[in-house]
Amino acid sequence: MREVPSAALSALIHPLWVEAFPWLIQGTTVRADGAEPFDLGLFSDASPPRAVLGAWERLRRGSGCPRVVHAHQVHGATVRAHDTGAPGLHLAEACDGHATDVAGTLLAVTTADCVPVFLVDPERRAVALLHAGWKGAAGGILERGLEVLEERFGSRPADLAVHLGPAICGLCYEVGPEVFMELGLDSPPAPSPVDLRALLARRALERGVRATTLSVSTHCTRCGGSGLFFSHRGGDRARQVGFLGLRP
Repeated sequence: MREVPSAALSALIHPLWVEAFPWLIQGTTVRADGAEPFDLGLFSDASPPRAVLGAWERLRRGSGCPRVVHAHQVHGATVRAHDTGAPGLHLAEACDGHATDVAGTLLAVTTADCVPVFLVDPERRAVALLHAGWKGAAGGILERGLEVLEERFGSRPADLAVHLGPAICGLCYEVGPEVFMELGLDSPPAPSPVDLRALLARRALERGVRATTLSVSTHCTRCGGSGLFFSHRGGDRARQVGFLGLRP
């Protein structure tokens, strides 16, 4: 599935979800916002702090959500559920995933090659957003996201719509044999490419997500050719944001 530009934000959005879930806010920001980079990396030091905070405020206002939730990401498998809270940008304790059923709370993860994983329960109107690099995938971030949705909101994997957003593709992401071992894959004799989105998609299906409600972005952050996204492997220190929430 190839995302399309948003009319409200400097971002790409899931075209089918726009029609199916009009109560949902979802997307991945792109790197250009006029003359300045749309850098939302609070912890990457690529842009002046004032510019980064300004980018977050533009995201908050453009989404229409009073509250945005983010955290320092540590490539782990902790997913935090969020209730109501004060407006503005809220930094939770370090984690790599967020969940909520509160309208007006926008969940946000930063990426620059890692996979933003969007989980939506249309029946219960509960959502989760995950940051999945290879360490998070090996640690079970996807599985933990599914567990939190079930524990907190009663969501079952078969109820969910799942999207694996813009990330580095299986041709560009070369890793060592030790990474294959950590991911539970056959280990090659030398560094080789691995497709994290394909791995996460298989794991989602194994946990009960339906193939008809699972989609994978065709955008690669490294070789896309359009310069839409920041890429860590491409030398960028700036970050884009995957965002997900319920309209207020």
